[in-house]
Amino acid sequence: MVDIREVPESDIDRALELAYLVFHDRPEREVRERHHALLASCDRIGAYDGAALAGFMAAHDFRLSVPGADLPCPGLTFVGVAPTHRRRGVLTALMTEMLRRTADAGSPLAALWASEAAIYGRFGYGSATTGVTIEIDSTRPLALRIDPDRRPLRLVDPEEAVAVVGPFHEATRAGRAGRPTRSAERWSQEWLAEQDEEDEELSPPRIIVLGEAGLPIAGYVLYRTKPEDGVGSARVPGLVRVDELEADTPAVAAALWECVASLDLTGRVRAWGRPVDDPLLHFAADRDQVRVTAQFPALWLRLVDVHAALTERSWAAPVELVLEVHDARMPANAGRFRLAVGPDGTTYAHADSAADLALDVRELAACYLGGTRVEELVAAGLVREYTAGSAAALDAALRTAVLPHTGDEF
Repeated sequence: MVDIREVPESDIDRALELAYLVFHDRPEREVRERHHALLASCDRIGAYDGAALAGFMAAHDFRLSVPGADLPCPGLTFVGVAPTHRRRGVLTALMTEMLRRTADAGSPLAALWASEAAIYGRFGYGSATTGVTIEIDSTRPLALRIDPDRRPLRLVDPEEAVAVVGPFHEATRAGRAGRPTRSAERWSQEWLAEQDEEDEELSPPRIIVLGEAGLPIAGYVLYRTKPEDGVGSARVPGLVRVDELEADTPAVAAALWECVASLDLTGRVRAWGRPVDDPLLHFAADRDQVRVTAQFPALWLRLVDVHAALTERSWAAPVELVLEVHDARMPANAGRFRLAVGPDGTTYAHADSAADLALDVRELAACYLGGTRVEELVAAGLVREYTAGSAAALDAALRTAVLPHTGDEF
């Protein structure tokens, strides 16, 4: 029987060794130091078997953009169980404790990135956002259907980047659901770290912003580069890896994409974790030059307090339905509830009448940000529709102008 308790700062190195064991990792000292600094600012719980740390879980103190609101949402990270203690209920015990803490703190949501997608659904997490990888053949000029913004571009020193681009990033979060806050520590330790954690051949981060000097910026791109490799027919062109691109208009985005696609000594641009509805995919003139090469689940969301989650977000259309919600982990969420959205606000209260829709809290989480349609889950047999048209009505109310997107992997 393990003991679930706080992990003191003195045990962070032990927790990291467990994580590196579980994820088959052996990072360099600089990366270890970054991980230590990040965990020092997290809520940490461990499963102790006597003196041994058999399981570990941490949570970032995030807020998450949801339609019409910004809600507290801890971001789970470094979740792992020692190979000697697998299938003994350790992960379940850690998850149960973290959900309890989240509820006690008044956070209606929790989120994570799943290293193994099969694990977290049973704890009520649903895949709420989707990312794509976009690749550009930049051996020739990027063909565009719109005119790029021709205001000046300028490089920003990484030491100054947080002060320059941080406020712009924070201001744009409300424009898409699914985006967590980013502390100065996460900016410096993750996004702007000198050495990339996954590929040491990549350059340090480069930041280009668009806008007149002395005025607020209109957008930025954060990228790293890798020189070409090989010779002759085995030659691999130099790479530009775009880590983040934010713009306040399509023309600004076009200027930034054009810039990174024209860097000397490169022939490829790869942008991982872009939104499915990235405007580039529409204003690129040649879709053979700009291709989506991968699509994957991104943020996994858990509705810890369904009542608060539903009543604190905004809605695109009025709706009144009775939902039969199943939640095996948090009984307070389970039951039949009438969701009523109208001009006077949103209510969500226990109902005695028959359900229009029956669904697990996992499916409700997947649909919550507007990235998954309820009708799709009905067609997949995961949601039961008792009243014809009720899934379409809920979809209309959940709809957002742009799809939710999460670029922060944690």
